[in-house]
Parts: sequence; structure tokens; C-alpha cells
Amino acid sequence: MELNDPRYIRNIGIFAHVDAGKTTTTEQILFHSGRIRSLGSVDAGTAQTDYLEVERSRGISVRAAATRFTWNGVTVNLVDTPGHVDFLSEVERSLRVMDGAVLIISAVEGVQAQTEVIWHALRERNMPTLIYVNKMDRVGADPLGTLKQIRRLLSPQAAPVQAPNGVEDSFSGADSLLDSGAGTRSEAAAYKQLLEETVADRDESLLLQYLDIGTLPKSELNHALPSLTRSADLFPVLFGASNKGMGIEPLMQAMVTLLPPPSVSEDGLLSGVVFRIERDSAMGRIAYVRLYSGVIRNRDSVRNETQQIEEKVTQIRKIDGQKAEDVGKLAAGDIAAVCGWNQVRIGDIIGCAAYVPGETRLAVPLLTVQVRWSNEAEYPAVVTALQELADEDPLLDLQWLQEQRELHLKVMGPIQIEVLTHVLNSRYGLKADFSSPSVIYKETPAQAGEGFIAYTMPKPCWAILRFTIEPGERGSGLSYQSVVRSERLLDSYQNEVARRVPEALQQGLFGWEVTDLKVTLIEGEHHVWHTHPLDFAVATPMGIMDGLSRAGVKLLEPMLSFRLSVPEETGGKLMNELILMRGEFDTPVVRQERMEIEGTLPVATSLDFPARFGSLTKGRGALSTFFAGYRECPPDVQAERVRRGVNPLDQSKYILSVRKALAGS
Repeated sequence: MELNDPRYIRNIGIFAHVDAGKTTTTEQILFHSGRIRSLGSVDAGTAQTDYLEVERSRGISVRAAATRFTWNGVTVNLVDTPGHVDFLSEVERSLRVMDGAVLIISAVEGVQAQTEVIWHALRERNMPTLIYVNKMDRVGADPLGTLKQIRRLLSPQAAPVQAPNGVEDSFSGADSLLDSGAGTRSEAAAYKQLLEETVADRDESLLLQYLDIGTLPKSELNHALPSLTRSADLFPVLFGASNKGMGIEPLMQAMVTLLPPPSVSEDGLLSGVVFRIERDSAMGRIAYVRLYSGVIRNRDSVRNETQQIEEKVTQIRKIDGQKAEDVGKLAAGDIAAVCGWNQVRIGDIIGCAAYVPGETRLAVPLLTVQVRWSNEAEYPAVVTALQELADEDPLLDLQWLQEQRELHLKVMGPIQIEVLTHVLNSRYGLKADFSSPSVIYKETPAQAGEGFIAYTMPKPCWAILRFTIEPGERGSGLSYQSVVRSERLLDSYQNEVARRVPEALQQGLFGWEVTDLKVTLIEGEHHVWHTHPLDFAVATPMGIMDGLSRAGVKLLEPMLSFRLSVPEETGGKLMNELILMRGEFDTPVVRQERMEIEGTLPVATSLDFPARFGSLTKGRGALSTFFAGYRECPPDVQAERVRRGVNPLDQSKYILSVRKALAGS
């Protein structure tokens, strides 16, 4: 085979709810493939892909870790992603560059909250997926119950390609079920029948054959499995106990046999994306790149299409945890770490965007915190450290209010706050803590209105704008257009307005981001002599805020969808709690002496609910929650945020502030 032949490459992400065994599975894969000589342990802090100090001390993954192994002549780029919901942004970025996925589910806990979130994201991308049921050796493991749950909650196209009692057998397509020799003949037959029915249901010719003779030959199954898996029409289910190394080799064989190689363009046009940023003490900023077309070599000058700049490559590395190897070349279909790009950011398109897939949005930070430092002399160092961390995770959305000497971050939850505290101390030697998290609200126009600004004083300046502002569909974000002719307002000035509208909407009447609206520029005027392009940068926020003040705004609050299962005798108490939290839910369903309730909850009233849930149910309840969008607040809910900078509604003061003419500015 040729070096870098994409047919012999797989780009695979491992995903799961926290504690389902992702990192242990990855460690076993590296060991069984010969990539590492001895097994590490999550509990002992020696796992290959948990190399950050905070990961080793806490025993959880907080960053996606790239590693690789070779199995039967195929090289697999493997990304072990965090399982905790607070680090969903790492999962989001990894999803974009994978060609296949392994979703791990515990045979004890079954399908959990994060499992469903990831599954929906995988289906949105139509990504070929293997389902690996882990922890088969644990007390309470229920493989059949877990399989039924997978087919009910995730997909009826999930089918076992390996008998649960045969987890030590090699995977060779249908042979794993037909010749496993494990468990009873009737158990193997039942799983084989389920596989055959699922395969036949997805292929018309096989369905006719199955209906005619009541079975499918091994040869037909083995031929159909790869094509159905790669088209995401079937999701093979395997079983294992990663802690004991059972089921690992069948899983590896399924990864290289059933999941697809990367699809690459033949035209050689350079096209790739940066999906992760790290820092190295010697090499500086390191960019992880997935290349879809073309080749990058050491010393190449490469165009960053997003930033419209060119930067030179100093080194191309293959990275395994803390180990790195200079390979000198990154070819289409492959993943590597590129050194030398000092201005690169996560999400930047390298070359052209022609072959780069779009993003899947999973992580939505719903909380905001203020950073506090104990030693005033460390203030500049804290700013620098947080700017670096925000480069590595853009969703932190660092807001540095220099005049107020304040730093604000957006976060997913309390575990992320703990990790940030730890990282600031361990990596930078800084002691900082965070305020109690507060919920991130949003605003939306209450009705249609017009905003007008004539910015003609103090001269020299001239920018006249009129906007219409209308409410949009919930979840639609911002829609902007201009109907002004270029002879009335030059295209260059209109482009400046278009660029400034989203910035102007970052703070509405209550200080929150304004969303779900349509803004149209209906009138504009410039002056041949007095207008400067920056006049429209000043005028746009004033025109937008004038329109919002006339239309009025409604407050929106973030909501969670929830599903809970509790012993029937505690159901009444839980429904009471849900009502007190302004929860809305469907009629409860009772199954086998357990009550199941589904509905929605405001984030603001349920911040401590997961922590209280355990004591309310005496540890016998199961709770799943995930983000369900924003909804209009009840009239009695008020939430205002301190505005950063001068309010554009105070036009005289705002103009002086922008022109740096305010006293003390």
C-alpha cells in the first residue's frame, strides 16, 4: 500500500456519557495494538490520553485527546472525547472532523443524558457509528435490557453483530454471532435473528431472500454489514468489558472493517480546518488540522482563508498523548498537529472551504461568571492566561472590561469552573476564583419598530441610517439585509453597517444579547466630503438601540428538557418539586413500579436540582437533562445585566466615549 493512502486511514471519535469507560477503552486499544507496552489507569492517573494534570488528579477527561494506532494494516486516528456535559465544546469540535464514531454505553447505567445528546449530533451529521456496550463484567450489567433501550431511545436500526456472551471472540462480521460458541444456542440464534431482520429491513433484495428462506447466509451478511454501516443505515452493536480487555479486539476489527475511510478530493486543492489549539513551551501555538484535500509540508507557506493571511509551517507532528513525532507532511484524509502558525484560531479554514463540512452546535454556555484574583499584581498575568484558555476554548467568550478591570467568562457548569481554577494554578501558578454563576438570559423585540440616527455632529462626520426591527421565529438568531441602493449609500459603507449590526446587538436594553429578530436597513446617506467609514461604526449601535427602545424587548430564559425515572412512591414529591421550579411535564408513565416523567425546566430555577435529586430519591432515581432552547420569561421574572461601556441611547456621551473625548477616557 502507498504511504498516506486514504483507503488505509480511519478518523474515528470515541464518545460517551461520563464514566462509561471511554478512556479505559482507548487505553486498551493502544495496548492491544502494540502502541503502548503497558496499560495505564484512569483511577491511578496514568492513562495515555489523560495527560493534563487536572485530568490525572480528577480522573476525568476535560480535553479531547488525539492518538493513533495501527490494526491489520489500517492506521486509525483516534480522538478520545470528554464525557462530562461541561466539556461538550470539545465533543462538538471533534465531531466536525471525524468520519466515524464509537459510542460507548454502560451495560449497567444504559442510555444516559449525554448519550442522547451525542447520538442526535451524530445523526444530524449522518455519521457511521458503532455502539459498544461496555462494563459487561459489572454487577447489574443487563446487555439485553441495554440493547432494547438502545433500539427504543436511539435507533431501531441498532443490531448486535456479536453475542454478549461472546465478548472474547474475534469479530469477523456475522461469524461473531454464528460461530461464537458462547452462551446458549437459543441466545445466539435470537441475536442472529435480530441482526438478520435489521439488515433485511434496509435492503430490498435481502428482504425478499429473508422472507423466502427465513434466514440470510453468512456471506450475504458479511457483504451487507460494511455498506449499511458506512451509509448509516445500520448501527452495529458490540459488547465488552474494557477494564478486563474483553471485547477490545473485536471492537478494533469492527472499526477498521465497518467504518469508512476518509473521502478525499482528487483535484489537489488545499482544503482543511483547524479543530483544536494547544500550546507547547518550545514550539508555541500548535494547530490540529484535518485535511480534506491537498498536501501540507514543512516550510510551506499556507493560506488561512478565514483570517485572509498566510503563515509558514515550521513542523508537522503526529501526536500521541505527550509523545510527538515530526512527520514532515500532512496529506488529504489525515490529521496532524501543525507548528508555526502564530495567529491561527479554532475553526479557521486552511486553503479553501470547498471540502470542509459545517459545524454541529452542541455546547451552549448558559451561565456566566466573573473572575476574581487575590493578588492585584497578578491581574495582567490572569488576563494573559485567560486569553490563552479562551483561544483553546472559544466558547469561554472572554470579556475583558479594561475600564472596570473586570473579566467575565461563559461556562457550561460547576465542574468546568473547578477545572479552570485548577488549570490557572497548575499551568500558570495563579490563584483566582470565580463568582457564583448566573444564568445567561437573552432579549428579543416585543414588536416591530424603527430606529433612526443622524450622526452629523460634531464635525467632521456624516452618517444617516434608518432600520426596521422585527421579531423573528424563536431560535432563528439574527437575519440582516439592506434594501438601500448603492448610489444612496456606497457598498463599502453598507458593508461596515452589516459588520457592526451583530456587535450592536450584543447588549440590549437589559444588557443581554438580542436574538431572534430581523433587521433591515431601509435608508442610508453619506456625505461626499464629511463621511469616513468609521462614522458608520459609531452610528450603527445608536440606530439599533434607538429601534430597540421604540419596539421594546422581551426577556428570554434558557430551558432544559428533562426525563426522570423514580420509584413510584417518590413520584408525588418529585412532581411537587417540578411545579415549584416552574417545570412543565407530560402525564407521568408508570412502568414496573417506577414513574417516568418528561418535560421542561427553566435553568434559573433548577441550578441545584441535579444535586438535590439524589437525596430526594434516596439514590434510586435517574435524571437526564439537555438544553432545549430559549423561551419567553413570565412577566414576573426580571433580570438585568450591568452594561459594559456607555449606552448608545445616551448619544452625546456615547459619541464622546467612542471618540475618546470623555473625561478620564
